[in-house]
Amino acid sequence: MRRAVSVLATACVLGLTATACSDSTGATTAAAPEGSVNPTASLKGVKLTMWVAQNSVSEPKQAIEAFEKATGAKITTEVIPDPYESNVPTKLASGVKPDLMFWQPTGSTLPFVQPAKNLLTLDNEDWVSKLGTTEKSLGQVDGHRYAAIVTSPAVLGVYYNKDVFAKAGITTMPASYDELLADAAKIKSKVSGVAPFFEVGGDKWPLQWQVQAQMTDLPQSFWDNLNKNKDSWTNKTIVDAITKYKTKVLDGGLAQKNYKTATFVDQGKAIMDGTAAMAVNVTALQSEIQATASTADIDKKLGWFPIANSAAKAEYSPDQTNGVVAFNTGDSKRQNAARQFMSFWLGPNYPAYIKANKLVSVEPSVPNPDGLPQTAIAQAKALSSASGVFQVKALTAPDMHLALADMIYGKKTPLQVAQAAEDQFKQVLKARGVAGF
Repeated sequence: MRRAVSVLATACVLGLTATACSDSTGATTAAAPEGSVNPTASLKGVKLTMWVAQNSVSEPKQAIEAFEKATGAKITTEVIPDPYESNVPTKLASGVKPDLMFWQPTGSTLPFVQPAKNLLTLDNEDWVSKLGTTEKSLGQVDGHRYAAIVTSPAVLGVYYNKDVFAKAGITTMPASYDELLADAAKIKSKVSGVAPFFEVGGDKWPLQWQVQAQMTDLPQSFWDNLNKNKDSWTNKTIVDAITKYKTKVLDGGLAQKNYKTATFVDQGKAIMDGTAAMAVNVTALQSEIQATASTADIDKKLGWFPIANSAAKAEYSPDQTNGVVAFNTGDSKRQNAARQFMSFWLGPNYPAYIKANKLVSVEPSVPNPDGLPQTAIAQAKALSSASGVFQVKALTAPDMHLALADMIYGKKTPLQVAQAAEDQFKQVLKARGVAGF
């Protein structure tokens, strides 16, 4: 989902998906059949099922229709109700399996579907070598690949209104989070009636992004120690990041007045019409704006730049539409057909797929389609040097946005937000049987 967090963590803690949250210590990896795949070979009479989330129903449509036409196969999509990340493992625990499924291809979320037990390994598929560097790093657990990467991970950065920046006299983009706040203060003082930032308390999930941008100086050693239960989400750097977001942005008047209740859709409208100067968000906002505005209009009104705590660099955040997994159903014909669908999707059909969906390419050898907004192109360029958000680096991703939502209503302090993340992190990993927890 676009929020790019694993709400399954809560389900595990509540015991809703005990089977799915446990590591399958005795399971053996289901190896995919050997041999090359002919992506357009006849599959007449073969029927496959693909699980999708409510917000990703249309995402595979072009690939499915083209594959059906080329092979004679039939792929039926089945919508799993929200919250997708917790309802999928619950359904799997009941013994039901699809042939294919959208799933977030991160080390924090792939384990919830017990890949060694449930999924086909895709280590030697013909499309793996075609992927870009960042995309190639996704979709793996314990040294095996389980997900095909069909779209680029969301990129976190700052969307800005060009006219507002011009009125504020900002001509050089900020190169650190503190410089970003300084520009926000400049906008507040120089441009009347415009909110420097548009924050989204109503939908909650975007609340995490300004905090995540500040966490980028945490070294890999922190994440290694965190994942061994030797460090904590209450680390001073994280608490300070939450505190700065609260005191400087929210309490400091750098967000619009209705930040507690404003929605994701409102955010896109506000930066397009110039009632807000900036929005710190992932590529989901790009997609939202593209759905209602032309490329020419977007290029005229909006710009985008990457930001990290002490650098002009972006962060990447995978979601469930980035990865497709294939299940070990025990039916070799269907398993081979699922592999063939992936080979078709990322092979001969890929240029048509990204053109139809107006997406940047995950394959360096396949150029981006014409007509993409400059903001989208800028995000794609920033991906190669981007660092992963905590959903990529932590063994499981706590729902920090929910605790931040409590904070904006005065129910939690910044330290209590961090502690909530720590408590959830430990509870989930303990439920999964991870050593040290």
